[in-house]
Amino acid sequence: MDIKAKIEEIVEKVKNDPNFAEKFKKEPIKAVEDVLGVDLPDEVVNNVIDGVKSKVNFDGIADKIGGLFGGFGKKD
Repeated sequence: MDIKAKIEEIVEKVKNDPNFAEKFKKEPIKAVEDVLGVDLPDEVVNNVIDGVKSKVNFDGIADKIGGLFGGFGKKD
């Protein structure tokens, strides 16, 4: 399994699918495992989650999709 490719796939899904983005926000492990199609050790899944989070700007995404996240990631 090419982890870097999977991270990119998940990043694109987060950016383009508001429902998946919300799922990733609430349950990142479940969201990642659903995309990968396998149950991986937590350390592997957490590395993928960290990779996705480092590539995704949730503030920018929320602004682009009309604030569907209700301010997710906004700092008061």
